[in-house]
Amino acid sequence: MTAPPVAERAEAVAGEREVPRLDPRHYEPARVPHQVRRYAGTPDTLAVGRPGKVGLLELAFERIGGRTELTGHYQKSPLQIMRPLYFDPARPDLAVTLLMSTGGGILQADRLRTDIRCGADTAVHLTTQAATKVYRMEHDYATQLVNLEAGPGAYVEYLPEPVIPFVDSRFYQRTVLTADAGATVLAGETVLAGRLARGERNAYRVFASDLEVRRPGGELVALDTVRLEPADGGVAGPAVLGGHDVMSSLYVLSPLAPAARIADVLHEALAERGLLYGVSVLPQDSGAWLRLLDSDTRACAAALRAAWEAVRRLLIGAPAPDLRKT
Repeated sequence: MTAPPVAERAEAVAGEREVPRLDPRHYEPARVPHQVRRYAGTPDTLAVGRPGKVGLLELAFERIGGRTELTGHYQKSPLQIMRPLYFDPARPDLAVTLLMSTGGGILQADRLRTDIRCGADTAVHLTTQAATKVYRMEHDYATQLVNLEAGPGAYVEYLPEPVIPFVDSRFYQRTVLTADAGATVLAGETVLAGRLARGERNAYRVFASDLEVRRPGGELVALDTVRLEPADGGVAGPAVLGGHDVMSSLYVLSPLAPAARIADVLHEALAERGLLYGVSVLPQDSGAWLRLLDSDTRACAAALRAAWEAVRRLLIGAPAPDLRKT
């Protein structure tokens, strides 16, 4: 796929802001897929840009002494964080940070943007406190931008909980990983077919996601595009979800091991689990990625954790910590 024009790349660099934070050019995606854009409209509740509809979060991490510290922080509700915690016994320098929302979920006409800058030699784990619920929408759509930058020697994990698109929701998220060639970044993404416990499956209008991997100069390394529209051709057939309820991905960018070895480790971690999955090396031998499908949410979560654990042991010689969320 063709890379976005140079003018669009400004939003891909975490922390770089050429316009005021509350200017729509800052929090609106430079381009919204037509599958989502066609639902644009004026809500009969709070409109786009009104207080509470624009969530902003900006974080900066730096290596100070023996551990990583949060050195820059701006937040605008509904986005916020808890202070970084240091409880990984194998990596006491690792700043574990929970990304939170005061709104309990994403509503129609919400525009969310998160910028995270991880400086040289930092160690950061980022996750969400709970699953991201995308609520029913009658007007317009919702978007989420995540720009994550990792400097030389940084080790960054971005492993949010699943996205759950409710009935009639329209949602677009763009995640841009700008990684120095000497940085290691592990990024995960999981989407469910809906509120499975209620028997709600693929009742959303559209779920669209773009994940871009770039170098600091803007060079596009990899682009993963997902477009799910249950009403237009369905998502249950081959080359889509294949009748499964969960789709998970894990992207591993690292110079700490050969890309082929990373791919082998991912494959070995999932080989005996009975799930449908695929593993491949990323362009430029920058790392590897996997995608898995199943209908058992617990099995998928366990498989993704096993892959995370295996890659962690390969790259930094440490097991995955126990993240106890409430």
